[in-house]
This record gives sequence, C-alpha cells and structure tokens, in this order.
Amino acid sequence: SRAITTRSARARSLSCVMRCSVLALCATSAAALQVGPSAFQAARTVAKGPVSRAVAGASQAALAAVFAAALVSPDAAQALTKDTYNSLTYDQIKGTGLANKCADVTSGTGTINVGGKLNKFDELCLEPKEFFVVESKLDKKGNMQTEEIVGKMMTRQTYTLTGIDGDLSTDGGKVIMKEKDGIDYAATTVQTPGGERVPFLFTVKGLVAKGTSDSIKPGLKLAGDYVVPSYRTGLFLDPKGRGTTTGYDMAVALPALQAGGDDALFKENNKKFEVLSGKTELTVTGVDASTGDFGGTFVSTQASDTDMGSKEPKTILLKGSWTAHIPGIDE
Repeated sequence: SRAITTRSARARSLSCVMRCSVLALCATSAAALQVGPSAFQAARTVAKGPVSRAVAGASQAALAAVFAAALVSPDAAQALTKDTYNSLTYDQIKGTGLANKCADVTSGTGTINVGGKLNKFDELCLEPKEFFVVESKLDKKGNMQTEEIVGKMMTRQTYTLTGIDGDLSTDGGKVIMKEKDGIDYAATTVQTPGGERVPFLFTVKGLVAKGTSDSIKPGLKLAGDYVVPSYRTGLFLDPKGRGTTTGYDMAVALPALQAGGDDALFKENNKKFEVLSGKTELTVTGVDASTGDFGGTFVSTQASDTDMGSKEPKTILLKGSWTAHIPGIDE
C-alpha cells in the first residue's frame, strides 16, 4: 500500500512538472517570435517564474528549437539577419540547424566601388537550397534531351560553405572575385526518386568569377569556373582493399587475374585522384554600403563523384543563396 501511494505521488508530481513545462514553452514561444537578442532575455524572464530550475532548463532547450523554426520561416519578418545571427550563443545554435544556414541577404540598394583598401572579401557563405541531378536521354524522336531530376538531401546539415575569403579587383572595368581559402568544400549526397544515391563534393575551390560591371550593386552578375577535387582522398580504401597510394592493386580474392585478363575490372583496380571542374553564377540582389555586406542567389553546375575513376561523373545542379562581406568599410 505504501509503495502504491509513493508511485501515485510521483505520478502527480511528474504530471505537474509536465504541465508547467507546457505553460513555460507556450510563453517562451511567444517571446521567441520577437526576433533578436531581446527575445531570449524575455524568455529567460518568463522561465524564472513559477517553474522550477529543471523545468526552466528543459524550456530553454525547447526555446532554441522554437526560435530556430521562427528564423527559417519564409516570412520576411522572421529573417535571420547578420546581427541576429552573430548575437546567438553556441548553446542557442546547437541542435537547431542554424549553423548550416547563411544569414539572409541584405535588402539594401547601395553601391560599393572596388579598389584601394577595398580589395578583399571575407565571410563568403553559400547555402544550396535546391539540388538536381542532370541526366541526358533520348526522346521518342531520337533527340538527346536533358532532364533535371530533383534530388533529396541525404547528408546531415553540414553542406553549407562558409568562412571563405579572397581577393577583389577590377579588370577591364569588370569586378573579379578570386577565392583563396576557407571552408570551401563539403562532402554531400543526394538521392533521386528512383533511389539512386549520388555523392559529390560541393565546392568553389579556386573560383575566379568575373562580373558584368565595375562596382558591386544590385543586378551585378559574377560568373566563373572552379575546380572540383576528388570526393575520395589518396588514403581511401574500397571494400576490397584497393586504393591509390596504399592498399592492393587488384581484388585479392581473384589471384588468377595477376596473369592478365583483368581488362573488365581495369577501372575498378586503377584507382586515381580525379580533379574535375564546375562553374557558378552569382547574382547580387542586395548591397549594404555602410557595412560592406552584399549577397544574392547563385546557380552552380559541377561534376559528381566518380568513385576514384571507376564511374562516369554525373552533372549536379545547385541553386541557393549567398552572402559576403568587404572588410574595411565598417572599421
């Protein structure tokens, strides 16, 4: 009887805590919709009321998720501005997916003239939002047609490129952006409706993009090529232990092939580090001349993984948004 009474008391206590959690979450959710640091301060004030410390801690974890959902809303009122993004702490970003998101493009219509001390860019961030696998096939008339097949992202939220810097210059009255360093590659995999998974290395390594005017302003287009390194590195070994710099030079389970006759498996055995190419077009839709921030949309096409030379690369089409910053203006 005493045990039953104890369990009943614990159940009532847990129920009370859960109800308090729900009430706290509702209150903090309303506060979270006020985008900005003040939203978190208001949420903390609410959580310090009648709710216990344990419940408040759970409420804060829920708040981060609610705030993240509000920020990624397509509503312009919930835009993730650069100031808001920089004001968030590690704990507020952790587990929300915001680390994989670029700050929203500024809506300014200013102009930045490149030259003098304004000869570099940093904080370049590219966030792909649409993925397509481009395939060619014959139609009923025998003509070759290309089709863009929508791909479903299979990778965790780690495919955004960020922290990229480089040089800005002009040549022949045209702006030129040259990528130098940063987190400029991300191993990514998409899946087509048929179930095929297509891995590729999303990158802008060595990008040299030439613009259509001599200044950075809305409407500017920058287009250029970049290199796409191999998805696998030299130390990678396939399931049969074959690699480029290490491992076997053929499938160990087929010793008879040592005497020849491995032409059918030549591509599988002959591993190589392939460097392919890609191209992108960056369109500027917003410029804040007072802070040096600018950005817009981009479209990129590049080669997919070749499994170290054993497969023909597919063409990957990416569409998304990008932002960058010119240091020196806001200093």
